[in-house]
Amino acid sequence: MKISKILVFIVYLFSCNSTFNLMACTNYLVSKGASTDGSTMISYAADSHIRYGELYFRPATDWPAGSLVTIYDRGTAEPLAQIPQVAHTYQTIGFMNEHQVSIGETTFGGREKLTDSTGLIDYGSLMFLSIQRAKSAREAIKVIADLMNTYGYASSGESFSIGDANEVWIMELIGKGTDMKVNKKTKLTENVNKGAVWVAMRVPEGYISAHANHARITQFTLRDGKTSITDKDWDKLYDADIQVVYSHDLISFARQKGYFEGIDIDFSFSDIYNPLDFEAARFCELRVWSMFNHVNADMGKYWDYATGKNLSRRMPLFIKPDRKLNPRDLMSFKRDHLEGTELDMAKDIGAGPFGLPYRWRPLTWEYEGKEYFHERTTATQQTGFSYIIQMRNWLPDAIGGINWFGVDDASTTVYVPFYCSISDVPFCFAEGNGDMLTYSETAAFWVFNRLAHFAYLFYDRVMPDVTKVQNTIESKFSADVLPTDDKALSLYRENPEEAIKFLTKYSTDAANTTVDTWRNLGDFLLVKYMDGNIKQEKDGLFLENGYGYPQSPKQPGYPESYKKQIVDDKGDRFLIK
Repeated sequence: MKISKILVFIVYLFSCNSTFNLMACTNYLVSKGASTDGSTMISYAADSHIRYGELYFRPATDWPAGSLVTIYDRGTAEPLAQIPQVAHTYQTIGFMNEHQVSIGETTFGGREKLTDSTGLIDYGSLMFLSIQRAKSAREAIKVIADLMNTYGYASSGESFSIGDANEVWIMELIGKGTDMKVNKKTKLTENVNKGAVWVAMRVPEGYISAHANHARITQFTLRDGKTSITDKDWDKLYDADIQVVYSHDLISFARQKGYFEGIDIDFSFSDIYNPLDFEAARFCELRVWSMFNHVNADMGKYWDYATGKNLSRRMPLFIKPDRKLNPRDLMSFKRDHLEGTELDMAKDIGAGPFGLPYRWRPLTWEYEGKEYFHERTTATQQTGFSYIIQMRNWLPDAIGGINWFGVDDASTTVYVPFYCSISDVPFCFAEGNGDMLTYSETAAFWVFNRLAHFAYLFYDRVMPDVTKVQNTIESKFSADVLPTDDKALSLYRENPEEAIKFLTKYSTDAANTTVDTWRNLGDFLLVKYMDGNIKQEKDGLFLENGYGYPQSPKQPGYPESYKKQIVDDKGDRFLIK
Protein backbone atom coordinates (compact mmCIF):
# COMPACT_ATOMS: atom_id res chain seq x y z
CA MET A 1 0.00 0.00 0.00
CA LYS A 2 1.61 3.28 -1.09
CA ILE A 3 1.62 6.28 1.19
CA SER A 4 -0.47 8.99 -0.37
CA LYS A 5 0.78 12.54 -0.66
CA ILE A 6 -2.74 13.76 -1.33
CA LEU A 7 -4.94 14.48 1.68
CA VAL A 8 -8.41 13.39 0.58
CA PHE A 9 -10.02 13.09 3.97
CA ILE A 10 -10.04 15.55 6.85
CA VAL A 11 -7.36 14.92 9.45
CA TYR A 12 -8.63 13.03 12.45
CA LEU A 13 -7.48 14.49 15.73
CA PHE A 14 -7.22 11.48 17.95
CA SER A 15 -6.79 11.25 21.69
CA CYS A 16 -3.89 10.11 23.80
CA ASN A 17 -0.67 10.48 21.81
CA SER A 18 1.91 8.33 23.56
CA THR A 19 4.74 10.63 22.47
CA PHE A 20 3.41 13.41 24.65
CA ASN A 21 1.56 11.51 27.35
CA LEU A 22 2.22 9.06 30.11
CA MET A 23 -0.62 7.00 31.47
CA ALA A 24 -3.52 8.83 29.85
CA CYS A 25 -7.20 8.01 29.41
CA THR A 26 -9.69 6.24 31.68
CA ASN A 27 -12.69 4.18 30.51
CA TYR A 28 -15.75 2.83 32.32
CA LEU A 29 -18.14 0.16 30.95
CA VAL A 30 -21.64 -0.44 32.33
CA SER A 31 -23.96 -3.26 31.26
CA LYS A 32 -27.74 -2.87 31.01
CA GLY A 33 -28.34 -4.72 34.27
CA ALA A 34 -25.97 -2.41 36.14
CA SER A 35 -27.66 0.85 35.11
CA THR A 36 -30.67 2.47 36.73
CA ASP A 37 -32.74 2.58 33.54
CA GLY A 38 -31.48 -0.39 31.56
CA SER A 39 -29.16 1.63 29.33
CA THR A 40 -25.64 0.57 28.50
CA MET A 41 -22.84 3.09 29.02
CA ILE A 42 -19.19 3.58 28.22
CA SER A 43 -16.99 6.53 29.10
CA TYR A 44 -13.70 7.90 27.88
CA ALA A 45 -11.28 10.69 28.77
CA ALA A 46 -8.92 11.92 26.05
CA ASP A 47 -6.11 12.96 28.37
CA SER A 48 -3.41 14.65 26.35
CA HIS A 49 -1.10 17.63 26.52
CA ILE A 50 -1.69 18.32 22.83
CA ARG A 51 -5.29 17.23 22.30
CA TYR A 52 -7.83 19.96 21.51
CA GLY A 53 -11.35 19.49 22.81
CA GLU A 54 -13.92 19.52 20.01
CA LEU A 55 -16.83 17.31 18.98
CA TYR A 56 -16.07 15.37 15.80
CA PHE A 57 -18.92 15.03 13.32
CA ARG A 58 -19.13 12.94 10.16
CA PRO A 59 -22.47 12.75 8.26
CA ALA A 60 -23.64 9.50 6.78
CA THR A 61 -22.24 9.26 3.26
CA ASP A 62 -22.65 7.15 0.15
CA TRP A 63 -19.23 6.86 -1.48
CA PRO A 64 -18.62 6.43 -5.22
CA ALA A 65 -16.93 3.24 -6.33
CA GLY A 66 -13.15 3.53 -6.04
CA SER A 67 -13.21 6.06 -3.20
CA LEU A 68 -10.28 6.00 -0.80
CA VAL A 69 -9.89 7.04 2.80
CA THR A 70 -6.58 8.41 4.01
CA ILE A 71 -5.19 7.06 7.26
CA TYR A 72 -3.26 9.52 9.41
CA ASP A 73 -0.93 8.93 12.32
CA ARG A 74 -2.77 9.77 15.54
CA GLY A 75 -0.21 12.20 16.92
CA THR A 76 1.59 13.75 14.00
CA ALA A 77 -1.18 13.88 11.36
CA GLU A 78 1.33 12.27 8.99
CA PRO A 79 -0.48 10.28 6.31
CA LEU A 80 0.15 6.54 6.65
CA ALA A 81 -1.78 5.15 3.69
CA GLN A 82 -4.90 5.23 1.61
CA ILE A 83 -7.29 2.31 1.80
CA PRO A 84 -10.53 1.58 -0.07
CA GLN A 85 -13.63 3.23 1.35
CA VAL A 86 -16.79 1.20 1.89
CA ALA A 87 -19.91 2.02 -0.11
CA HIS A 88 -21.71 3.64 2.84
CA THR A 89 -20.51 5.09 6.14
CA TYR A 90 -22.77 5.85 9.10
CA GLN A 91 -23.10 9.22 10.78
CA THR A 92 -20.86 9.71 13.80
CA ILE A 93 -21.07 12.28 16.56
CA GLY A 94 -17.85 12.09 18.52
CA PHE A 95 -17.22 8.39 19.08
CA MET A 96 -20.84 7.25 18.69
CA ASN A 97 -22.71 6.49 15.49
CA GLU A 98 -26.32 6.75 14.38
CA HIS A 99 -26.95 3.13 15.45
CA GLN A 100 -25.77 3.90 19.01
CA VAL A 101 -22.52 1.97 18.49
CA SER A 102 -19.75 3.65 20.48
CA ILE A 103 -16.09 3.23 21.29
CA GLY A 104 -13.40 4.48 23.68
CA GLU A 105 -9.79 3.50 24.30
CA THR A 106 -6.77 3.46 26.54
CA THR A 107 -3.21 2.83 25.42
CA PHE A 108 -1.29 0.23 27.41
CA GLY A 109 1.77 -0.04 25.20
CA GLY A 110 2.83 -3.56 26.09
CA ARG A 111 5.90 -5.30 24.71
CA GLU A 112 7.84 -2.79 22.61
CA LYS A 113 9.13 -5.42 20.18
CA LEU A 114 5.56 -6.11 19.06
CA THR A 115 5.07 -2.73 17.40
CA ASP A 116 4.78 -3.24 13.65
CA SER A 117 6.79 -0.64 11.75
CA THR A 118 5.01 -1.64 8.53
CA GLY A 119 1.45 -1.34 9.87
CA LEU A 120 -0.90 1.08 8.14
CA ILE A 121 -3.89 1.32 10.51
CA ASP A 122 -3.34 3.10 13.80
CA TYR A 123 -5.64 2.80 16.82
CA GLY A 124 -7.38 6.11 16.14
CA SER A 125 -8.32 5.04 12.62
CA LEU A 126 -9.67 1.78 14.03
CA MET A 127 -11.93 3.80 16.30
CA PHE A 128 -13.41 5.99 13.61
CA LEU A 129 -13.57 3.39 10.87
CA SER A 130 -15.24 0.84 13.12
CA ILE A 131 -18.11 3.09 14.14
CA GLN A 132 -18.51 4.38 10.60
CA ARG A 133 -18.93 0.80 9.38
CA ALA A 134 -20.63 -1.18 12.18
CA LYS A 135 -24.25 -1.47 13.32
CA SER A 136 -23.44 -3.36 16.53
CA ALA A 137 -20.62 -3.78 19.03
CA ARG A 138 -19.92 -7.28 17.74
CA GLU A 139 -19.69 -6.06 14.18
CA ALA A 140 -17.27 -3.33 15.33
CA ILE A 141 -15.01 -6.02 16.79
CA LYS A 142 -14.96 -7.82 13.45
CA VAL A 143 -14.32 -4.60 11.53
CA ILE A 144 -11.33 -3.84 13.77
CA ALA A 145 -9.92 -7.36 13.42
CA ASP A 146 -10.37 -7.40 9.64
CA LEU A 147 -8.72 -4.00 9.20
CA MET A 148 -5.68 -5.07 11.22
CA ASN A 149 -5.35 -8.35 9.35
CA THR A 150 -5.66 -6.65 5.98
CA TYR A 151 -3.48 -3.58 6.45
CA GLY A 152 -1.38 -4.23 9.54
CA TYR A 153 -1.61 -2.51 12.92
CA ALA A 154 0.47 0.65 13.34
CA SER A 155 0.15 1.39 17.07
CA SER A 156 1.18 -0.17 20.37
CA GLY A 157 -1.07 -2.13 22.72
CA GLU A 158 -4.65 -0.83 23.11
CA SER A 159 -7.75 -1.51 25.17
CA PHE A 160 -11.06 -0.59 23.55
CA SER A 161 -14.46 -0.08 25.16
CA ILE A 162 -17.09 -1.00 22.56
CA GLY A 163 -20.81 -0.70 23.16
CA ASP A 164 -24.23 -0.70 21.59
CA ALA A 165 -27.71 -0.40 23.04
CA ASN A 166 -27.70 -4.03 24.22
CA GLU A 167 -24.19 -4.88 25.42
CA VAL A 168 -20.68 -3.61 26.09
CA TRP A 169 -17.37 -5.30 25.34
CA ILE A 170 -13.75 -4.78 26.31
CA MET A 171 -11.27 -5.60 23.52
CA GLU A 172 -7.50 -5.71 24.05
CA LEU A 173 -4.96 -6.03 21.27
CA ILE A 174 -1.32 -5.68 20.41
CA GLY A 175 0.70 -5.95 17.21
CA LYS A 176 2.94 -8.86 16.26
CA GLY A 177 6.13 -7.00 15.50
CA THR A 178 8.04 -6.78 12.23
CA ASP A 179 9.48 -9.91 10.62
CA MET A 180 10.34 -9.12 7.02
CA LYS A 181 10.72 -11.99 4.56
CA VAL A 182 10.45 -12.47 0.80
CA ASN A 183 7.09 -13.82 -0.33
CA LYS A 184 7.86 -16.74 -2.66
CA LYS A 185 4.82 -16.04 -4.82
CA THR A 186 5.01 -12.26 -5.19
CA LYS A 187 8.80 -12.00 -4.75
CA LEU A 188 8.10 -8.97 -2.56
CA THR A 189 9.50 -8.42 0.92
CA GLU A 190 6.67 -8.30 3.44
CA ASN A 191 5.98 -8.65 7.12
CA VAL A 192 4.94 -12.22 7.79
CA ASN A 193 3.50 -11.18 11.16
CA LYS A 194 1.13 -8.54 9.81
CA GLY A 195 -1.92 -7.92 11.99
CA ALA A 196 -2.44 -8.20 15.72
CA VAL A 197 -3.31 -10.64 18.46
CA TRP A 198 -6.40 -9.75 20.45
CA VAL A 199 -9.20 -10.85 22.75
CA ALA A 200 -12.64 -9.33 23.34
CA MET A 201 -14.93 -10.11 26.28
CA ARG A 202 -18.51 -9.08 26.88
CA VAL A 203 -19.20 -7.41 30.23
CA PRO A 204 -21.63 -9.82 31.98
CA GLU A 205 -25.16 -8.58 32.56
CA GLY A 206 -25.41 -6.68 35.84
CA TYR A 207 -21.65 -6.04 35.97
CA ILE A 208 -19.30 -3.16 35.23
CA SER A 209 -15.69 -2.91 34.11
CA ALA A 210 -13.01 -0.27 33.64
CA HIS A 211 -9.55 0.10 32.15
CA ALA A 212 -6.90 2.78 32.45
CA ASN A 213 -3.75 2.21 30.38
CA HIS A 214 -2.99 -1.32 31.45
CA ALA A 215 -4.28 -4.52 29.85
CA ARG A 216 -6.84 -6.04 32.23
CA ILE A 217 -7.96 -9.27 30.56
CA THR A 218 -6.25 -12.24 32.16
CA GLN A 219 -7.64 -15.79 31.75
CA PHE A 220 -10.76 -16.34 29.66
CA THR A 221 -12.88 -19.20 28.37
CA LEU A 222 -11.09 -20.90 25.50
CA ARG A 223 -12.76 -21.70 22.20
CA ASP A 224 -15.71 -24.04 22.75
CA GLY A 225 -18.06 -22.89 20.01
CA LYS A 226 -20.78 -22.15 22.55
CA THR A 227 -19.60 -19.18 24.64
CA SER A 228 -16.15 -18.61 23.17
CA ILE A 229 -14.96 -18.47 19.55
CA THR A 230 -11.96 -17.33 17.54
CA ASP A 231 -11.83 -15.35 14.33
CA LYS A 232 -12.10 -18.67 12.52
CA ASP A 233 -15.72 -18.81 13.68
CA TRP A 234 -17.08 -15.45 12.51
CA ASP A 235 -20.30 -17.18 11.45
CA LYS A 236 -21.11 -17.66 15.15
CA LEU A 237 -20.25 -14.09 16.17
CA TYR A 238 -23.87 -13.00 16.53
CA ASP A 239 -25.00 -15.98 18.61
CA ALA A 240 -26.31 -14.46 21.83
CA ASP A 241 -24.41 -16.95 24.00
CA ILE A 242 -21.00 -15.94 22.66
CA GLN A 243 -19.20 -13.98 25.39
CA VAL A 244 -15.57 -14.24 24.25
CA VAL A 245 -13.94 -13.73 20.85
CA TYR A 246 -10.20 -13.86 20.19
CA SER A 247 -7.66 -14.19 17.42
CA HIS A 248 -6.91 -17.81 16.57
CA ASP A 249 -3.15 -17.30 17.01
CA LEU A 250 -3.34 -15.40 20.31
CA ILE A 251 -1.73 -18.18 22.34
CA SER A 252 0.35 -19.87 19.63
CA PHE A 253 2.01 -16.56 18.76
CA ALA A 254 2.97 -16.07 22.42
CA ARG A 255 4.53 -19.54 22.39
CA GLN A 256 6.33 -18.79 19.12
CA LYS A 257 7.88 -15.65 20.65
CA GLY A 258 8.84 -17.43 23.86
CA TYR A 259 6.49 -15.39 26.04
CA PHE A 260 4.40 -18.36 27.22
CA GLU A 261 5.18 -22.00 27.98
CA GLY A 262 2.28 -23.15 30.18
CA ILE A 263 -0.93 -24.95 29.32
CA ASP A 264 -3.50 -23.01 27.27
CA ILE A 265 -6.04 -22.73 30.08
CA ASP A 266 -3.53 -20.74 32.15
CA PHE A 267 -2.91 -18.18 29.42
CA SER A 268 -3.40 -14.55 30.56
CA PHE A 269 -3.43 -11.81 27.92
CA SER A 270 -2.35 -9.12 30.38
CA ASP A 271 0.44 -11.09 32.01
CA ILE A 272 1.88 -12.22 28.69
CA TYR A 273 1.54 -9.14 26.50
CA ASN A 274 1.58 -6.34 29.11
CA PRO A 275 3.39 -7.63 32.22
CA LEU A 276 2.35 -5.90 35.43
CA ASP A 277 4.77 -3.76 37.46
CA PHE A 278 4.61 -1.09 40.15
CA GLU A 279 3.91 1.78 37.75
CA ALA A 280 1.14 -0.14 35.96
CA ALA A 281 -0.57 -0.71 39.30
CA ARG A 282 -0.04 2.71 40.85
CA PHE A 283 -0.63 4.86 37.77
CA CYS A 284 -3.25 2.72 36.00
CA GLU A 285 -4.96 0.08 38.11
CA LEU A 286 -5.40 2.57 40.95
CA ARG A 287 -7.76 4.57 38.73
CA VAL A 288 -9.80 1.43 38.06
CA TRP A 289 -9.81 0.64 41.79
CA SER A 290 -11.00 4.14 42.58
CA MET A 291 -14.04 3.79 40.29
CA PHE A 292 -14.82 0.31 41.62
CA ASN A 293 -14.42 1.54 45.19
CA HIS A 294 -17.20 4.10 44.70
CA VAL A 295 -19.72 1.33 44.01
CA ASN A 296 -18.48 -1.79 45.79
CA ALA A 297 -17.81 -2.05 49.53
CA ASP A 298 -15.46 -5.01 49.09
CA MET A 299 -12.68 -3.18 47.23
CA GLY A 300 -10.55 -2.51 50.30
CA LYS A 301 -8.92 -5.91 49.94
CA TYR A 302 -7.38 -4.77 46.63
CA TRP A 303 -5.86 -1.57 48.01
CA ASP A 304 -2.36 -3.05 48.35
CA TYR A 305 -2.56 -4.31 44.78
CA ALA A 306 -3.77 -1.02 43.32
CA THR A 307 -1.09 0.96 45.14
CA GLY A 308 1.68 -1.35 43.90
CA LYS A 309 2.47 -3.01 47.24
CA ASN A 310 1.23 -6.49 46.37
CA LEU A 311 0.91 -7.35 42.68
CA SER A 312 -0.08 -10.96 43.25
CA ARG A 313 -3.74 -10.34 44.10
CA ARG A 314 -5.18 -8.79 40.97
CA MET A 315 -8.53 -7.05 40.83
CA PRO A 316 -11.25 -8.80 38.83
CA LEU A 317 -11.97 -7.59 35.32
CA PHE A 318 -15.68 -7.29 36.12
CA ILE A 319 -17.43 -6.45 39.39
CA LYS A 320 -21.05 -6.24 40.43
CA PRO A 321 -21.83 -2.78 41.84
CA ASP A 322 -23.69 -2.42 45.13
CA ARG A 323 -26.08 -0.04 43.42
CA LYS A 324 -27.13 0.68 39.87
CA LEU A 325 -25.53 3.56 38.02
CA ASN A 326 -26.63 6.48 35.86
CA PRO A 327 -24.69 8.97 33.72
CA ARG A 328 -24.34 11.40 36.63
CA ASP A 329 -22.52 8.71 38.60
CA LEU A 330 -20.00 8.23 35.82
CA MET A 331 -19.52 11.99 35.59
CA SER A 332 -18.66 12.10 39.28
CA PHE A 333 -16.22 9.17 38.92
CA LYS A 334 -14.46 11.12 36.17
CA ARG A 335 -13.80 13.87 38.71
CA ASP A 336 -11.97 11.68 41.20
CA HIS A 337 -8.69 12.80 42.82
CA LEU A 338 -8.48 9.89 45.30
CA GLU A 339 -10.67 11.79 47.75
CA GLY A 340 -11.43 9.78 50.87
CA THR A 341 -8.20 7.79 50.72
CA GLU A 342 -4.79 8.30 52.29
CA LEU A 343 -3.58 9.38 48.83
CA ASP A 344 -6.04 12.29 48.52
CA MET A 345 -4.21 14.73 46.26
CA ALA A 346 -5.56 17.74 48.13
CA LYS A 347 -4.09 16.66 51.47
CA ASP A 348 -0.30 16.54 51.07
CA ILE A 349 2.27 19.32 50.81
CA GLY A 350 2.15 19.22 47.01
CA ALA A 351 -1.38 20.62 47.14
CA GLY A 352 -0.03 23.95 48.35
CA PRO A 353 -2.01 26.25 50.64
CA PHE A 354 -5.24 25.99 48.67
CA GLY A 355 -5.68 22.23 48.39
CA LEU A 356 -4.94 21.86 44.69
CA PRO A 357 -5.41 18.16 43.75
CA TYR A 358 -3.15 18.40 40.69
CA ARG A 359 0.56 18.08 40.08
CA TRP A 360 2.17 19.55 37.00
CA ARG A 361 4.00 17.15 34.74
CA PRO A 362 6.28 15.28 34.40
CA LEU A 363 4.65 12.46 36.31
CA THR A 364 7.95 11.08 37.58
CA TRP A 365 10.86 13.19 38.77
CA GLU A 366 14.31 12.90 40.31
CA TYR A 367 15.80 14.36 43.45
CA GLU A 368 19.33 13.65 44.67
CA GLY A 369 19.67 10.68 42.37
CA LYS A 370 16.40 8.99 43.35
CA GLU A 371 13.25 8.73 41.26
CA TYR A 372 9.91 9.82 42.69
CA PHE A 373 6.41 10.21 41.28
CA HIS A 374 3.19 12.15 41.57
CA GLU A 375 -0.08 10.27 41.81
CA ARG A 376 -1.94 9.79 38.53
CA THR A 377 -5.60 10.38 39.29
CA THR A 378 -8.63 10.01 37.06
CA ALA A 379 -9.29 13.75 36.87
CA THR A 380 -6.36 15.54 35.30
CA GLN A 381 -5.74 19.03 33.98
CA GLN A 382 -4.60 17.95 30.51
CA THR A 383 -7.85 16.43 29.28
CA GLY A 384 -8.83 17.45 25.77
CA PHE A 385 -12.34 16.08 26.09
CA SER A 386 -14.24 13.35 27.89
CA TYR A 387 -17.65 11.77 27.57
CA ILE A 388 -20.20 9.38 28.92
CA ILE A 389 -22.11 7.66 26.13
CA GLN A 390 -25.54 6.33 27.01
CA MET A 391 -27.24 3.79 24.73
CA ARG A 392 -30.90 2.79 25.17
CA ASN A 393 -32.55 -0.11 23.35
CA TRP A 394 -36.18 0.78 24.08
CA LEU A 395 -36.01 3.88 21.89
CA PRO A 396 -35.35 4.36 18.18
CA ASP A 397 -31.62 4.75 17.60
CA ALA A 398 -32.07 8.40 16.64
CA ILE A 399 -33.34 9.13 20.15
CA GLY A 400 -31.71 6.37 22.18
CA GLY A 401 -28.08 7.44 21.92
CA ILE A 402 -26.80 10.37 23.99
CA ASN A 403 -23.19 11.54 24.02
CA TRP A 404 -22.70 13.43 27.30
CA PHE A 405 -19.70 15.45 26.15
CA GLY A 406 -17.39 17.83 27.98
CA VAL A 407 -14.11 19.58 27.18
CA ASP A 408 -11.03 20.15 29.33
CA ASP A 409 -10.60 18.95 32.93
CA ALA A 410 -13.53 16.73 33.97
CA SER A 411 -13.64 18.43 37.37
CA THR A 412 -14.38 21.81 35.86
CA THR A 413 -16.33 20.82 32.77
CA VAL A 414 -20.05 20.43 32.17
CA TYR A 415 -21.30 17.35 30.34
CA VAL A 416 -23.69 18.46 27.60
CA PRO A 417 -26.17 15.97 26.03
CA PHE A 418 -25.73 15.50 22.29
CA TYR A 419 -28.18 13.07 20.72
CA CYS A 420 -26.61 10.71 18.16
CA SER A 421 -28.90 11.78 15.30
CA ILE A 422 -28.31 15.54 15.40
CA SER A 423 -27.64 16.98 11.96
CA ASP A 424 -24.74 19.25 12.93
CA VAL A 425 -22.60 20.38 15.86
CA PRO A 426 -22.99 23.83 17.47
CA PHE A 427 -20.15 26.17 16.54
CA CYS A 428 -18.87 26.43 20.12
CA PHE A 429 -18.01 22.69 20.07
CA ALA A 430 -17.32 22.28 16.34
CA GLU A 431 -14.06 21.27 14.71
CA GLY A 432 -12.08 24.22 13.39
CA ASN A 433 -13.19 26.72 16.04
CA GLY A 434 -9.74 27.35 17.47
CA ASP A 435 -7.06 24.76 18.16
CA MET A 436 -4.30 24.12 20.70
CA LEU A 437 -2.26 26.96 19.23
CA THR A 438 -5.13 29.30 18.36
CA TYR A 439 -7.30 30.90 21.03
CA SER A 440 -10.97 31.39 20.20
CA GLU A 441 -13.25 33.24 22.58
CA THR A 442 -16.24 31.41 21.07
CA ALA A 443 -14.82 27.90 21.54
CA ALA A 444 -16.04 25.83 24.48
CA PHE A 445 -12.53 24.40 24.98
CA TRP A 446 -10.99 27.82 25.60
CA VAL A 447 -13.89 29.07 27.71
CA PHE A 448 -13.59 26.07 30.02
CA ASN A 449 -9.79 26.28 30.11
CA ARG A 450 -9.81 29.92 31.18
CA LEU A 451 -12.07 29.18 34.12
CA ALA A 452 -10.12 26.06 35.10
CA HIS A 453 -6.80 27.89 35.13
CA PHE A 454 -8.24 30.53 37.41
CA ALA A 455 -9.68 27.85 39.69
CA TYR A 456 -6.24 26.24 40.03
CA LEU A 457 -4.96 29.43 41.70
CA PHE A 458 -7.32 29.31 44.69
CA TYR A 459 -8.78 25.84 44.30
CA ASP A 460 -10.48 25.24 47.65
CA ARG A 461 -12.01 28.72 47.57
CA VAL A 462 -13.18 28.76 43.96
CA MET A 463 -14.37 25.18 43.44
CA PRO A 464 -17.51 25.44 45.61
CA ASP A 465 -18.74 28.18 43.26
CA VAL A 466 -17.82 26.08 40.23
CA THR A 467 -19.43 22.85 41.42
CA LYS A 468 -22.62 24.68 42.40
CA VAL A 469 -23.17 25.97 38.87
CA GLN A 470 -21.92 22.72 37.34
CA ASN A 471 -24.41 20.71 39.37
CA THR A 472 -27.25 23.08 38.53
CA ILE A 473 -26.65 22.74 34.79
CA GLU A 474 -26.11 18.99 34.77
CA SER A 475 -29.12 18.42 37.02
CA LYS A 476 -31.27 20.34 34.58
CA PHE A 477 -29.95 18.34 31.64
CA SER A 478 -30.65 15.09 33.47
CA ALA A 479 -34.18 16.22 34.23
CA ASP A 480 -34.62 17.22 30.58
CA VAL A 481 -33.96 13.73 29.22
CA LEU A 482 -37.36 12.11 29.70
CA PRO A 483 -39.49 15.02 28.41
CA THR A 484 -37.04 15.52 25.53
CA ASP A 485 -37.25 11.83 24.67
CA ASP A 486 -41.06 11.92 24.82
CA LYS A 487 -41.32 14.95 22.57
CA ALA A 488 -38.82 13.52 20.11
CA LEU A 489 -40.58 10.14 20.08
CA SER A 490 -43.91 11.77 19.38
CA LEU A 491 -42.40 13.64 16.44
CA TYR A 492 -40.50 10.58 15.26
CA ARG A 493 -43.68 8.54 14.90
CA GLU A 494 -45.07 11.16 12.54
CA ASN A 495 -41.90 12.31 10.81
CA PRO A 496 -38.36 11.20 11.80
CA GLU A 497 -36.82 14.28 10.17
CA GLU A 498 -38.81 16.57 12.46
CA ALA A 499 -37.59 14.61 15.46
CA ILE A 500 -34.00 15.07 14.33
CA LYS A 501 -34.54 18.82 13.86
CA PHE A 502 -35.98 19.00 17.37
CA LEU A 503 -33.07 17.08 18.92
CA THR A 504 -30.53 19.13 16.99
CA LYS A 505 -32.05 22.34 18.32
CA TYR A 506 -32.17 20.94 21.85
CA SER A 507 -28.51 19.90 21.86
CA THR A 508 -27.44 23.15 20.20
CA ASP A 509 -29.33 25.26 22.73
CA ALA A 510 -27.91 23.19 25.58
CA ALA A 511 -24.37 23.68 24.28
CA ASN A 512 -24.69 27.42 23.67
CA THR A 513 -26.35 28.04 27.03
CA THR A 514 -23.65 26.08 28.82
CA VAL A 515 -20.78 27.93 27.17
CA ASP A 516 -22.43 31.33 27.78
CA THR A 517 -23.06 30.42 31.43
CA TRP A 518 -19.47 29.27 31.88
CA ARG A 519 -18.07 32.40 30.30
CA ASN A 520 -20.18 34.53 32.66
CA LEU A 521 -19.14 32.38 35.61
CA GLY A 522 -15.50 32.95 34.71
CA ASP A 523 -16.06 36.71 34.72
CA PHE A 524 -17.85 36.50 38.06
CA LEU A 525 -15.07 34.44 39.68
CA LEU A 526 -12.38 36.84 38.47
CA VAL A 527 -14.16 39.76 40.12
CA LYS A 528 -14.93 37.83 43.30
CA TYR A 529 -11.45 36.39 43.95
CA MET A 530 -9.18 38.99 42.35
CA ASP A 531 -5.83 39.58 44.08
CA GLY A 532 -6.46 36.95 46.74
CA ASN A 533 -9.37 38.87 48.25
CA ILE A 534 -12.93 37.57 48.44
CA LYS A 535 -15.50 40.19 47.61
CA GLN A 536 -18.72 39.93 49.56
CA GLU A 537 -21.78 38.88 47.55
CA LYS A 538 -25.25 37.53 47.99
CA ASP A 539 -27.12 35.46 45.43
CA GLY A 540 -24.56 36.32 42.78
CA LEU A 541 -24.65 40.10 43.36
CA PHE A 542 -21.68 41.92 44.84
CA LEU A 543 -22.42 44.05 47.90
CA GLU A 544 -21.64 47.79 47.98
CA ASN A 545 -20.99 50.07 50.93
CA GLY A 546 -23.81 52.41 49.95
CA TYR A 547 -21.56 54.81 48.08
CA GLY A 548 -20.58 52.70 45.09
CA TYR A 549 -17.51 51.10 46.65
CA PRO A 550 -17.45 47.37 47.44
CA GLN A 551 -17.92 46.31 51.02
CA SER A 552 -14.59 45.45 52.58
CA PRO A 553 -13.46 42.15 51.07
CA LYS A 554 -12.52 39.14 53.15
CA GLN A 555 -8.85 38.24 53.37
CA PRO A 556 -8.74 34.67 54.65
CA GLY A 557 -4.98 34.32 54.22
CA TYR A 558 -3.45 30.87 54.58
CA PRO A 559 -4.62 27.77 56.47
CA GLU A 560 -2.91 26.75 59.72
CA SER A 561 -1.22 23.79 58.06
CA TYR A 562 0.53 26.08 55.58
CA LYS A 563 1.56 28.54 58.31
CA LYS A 564 3.16 25.62 60.14
CA GLN A 565 5.11 24.67 57.03
CA ILE A 566 6.50 28.23 56.78
CA VAL A 567 7.57 28.25 60.43
CA ASP A 568 9.02 24.74 60.23
CA ASP A 569 10.99 25.75 57.14
CA LYS A 570 12.23 29.21 58.23
CA GLY A 571 12.01 29.16 61.99
CA ASP A 572 11.92 32.68 63.48
CA ARG A 573 12.75 34.42 60.21
CA PHE A 574 9.23 35.92 59.98
CA LEU A 575 8.62 36.24 63.74
CA ILE A 576 7.66 39.75 64.84
CA LYS A 577 9.98 40.62 67.72
